[in-house]
Amino acid sequence: MIPRTLYDSDHEMFRDSLRKFIDVEAMPHHEQWEKDGMVSDEIWLKAGEQGFLCPMIPEEHGGLGTDFRYNCIVNEEIGRSGCTGLGWTLHNDITVPYIVRYGSEEQKKKYLPLCITGELITAIAMTEPGAGSDLQGTHTTAVLDGDHYILNGSKTFITNGQKAGLVIVVAKTDTSAGSKGISLFLVEADLPGFSKGKNLNKLGLKAQDTSELFFQDVKVPKENLLGEEGRGFIYLMQDLPQERLSIAIGAVANAKAVLESTVAYTKERKAFGTTVASFQNTQFKLAEMSAEIDMAEVYTDRCTELLLEGKLDTVTASKAKLLTTDLQCKVADECLQLFGGWGYMWEYPVCRAFADSRIQRIYGGTNEIMKLIISRDLLS
Repeated sequence: MIPRTLYDSDHEMFRDSLRKFIDVEAMPHHEQWEKDGMVSDEIWLKAGEQGFLCPMIPEEHGGLGTDFRYNCIVNEEIGRSGCTGLGWTLHNDITVPYIVRYGSEEQKKKYLPLCITGELITAIAMTEPGAGSDLQGTHTTAVLDGDHYILNGSKTFITNGQKAGLVIVVAKTDTSAGSKGISLFLVEADLPGFSKGKNLNKLGLKAQDTSELFFQDVKVPKENLLGEEGRGFIYLMQDLPQERLSIAIGAVANAKAVLESTVAYTKERKAFGTTVASFQNTQFKLAEMSAEIDMAEVYTDRCTELLLEGKLDTVTASKAKLLTTDLQCKVADECLQLFGGWGYMWEYPVCRAFADSRIQRIYGGTNEIMKLIISRDLLS
């Protein structure tokens, strides 16, 4: 195995603390959270107390002011544990950074301290019933009327949607301007006209609340415009490399954990008078997956280094997202097969991993979109 040089002793102390926290505070409750369709408010507050939420927020706003490697560790430990209900990745890596980068000083003072403590859970509302990866097809509108924008439209497949107290909403402020007419808004959940639909019943990620959101003449204060009007699409494109890297990191960590559990299982499981691990087919499958996971980890570690240097581009991040999520699904499928019939039982983590991994190739931009981005760069 290739030694990892990305993390130092401080990072590993943080990892050890987080791993113990997840093992004690999350894993014993995850089965119940799957039945509930969401995690508890308490786990968010406890995570906030321990400094596991938004570690990158600058110290002047109550954060630790760390670099992205601490976020990576959170993603890896969630992937390792299989506690996919913890919506911290979206909160830490995607939504809150928009406020940090593009928010006004007033917005930062109002929202960031609560994001750190877990008192305020965030979501981002991009996808619509008729517009997924194509953000320019957004139909939600925000029309300026005096001191407010009047927000109308609907969103779906919104992670943290039930629990979110603050949602970044993608809307069109100019329906005739294409991508230049898209803006971002900070919409508080208690605004009149903002309602949440049912918690969606998904194939996997059973403990993660995923919702429909509806906006009917919602009066959003003018000061809740995030950044500049008409620059929302640019903001979204600028932040996509970090989002896709975040997905890739979790994919590799989960694949590694699934493989480790499968290796242990095949050493114990008997068939035809011997262990499943003694079969050449098993050995070849395990060897292949191990080699591919190591290669994927090296690539994502290098992508993280590039992000820290401000050099991670969209194409490189798209390659990471494409390759690692395809690999995650492959590993979950191959490992489930090695478990045999037991692998199809929900009580086995490999079964959950199989169901949970499938969405990875869809959100954050489908893998077909990743291929388009990569091929356009090649052929330009």
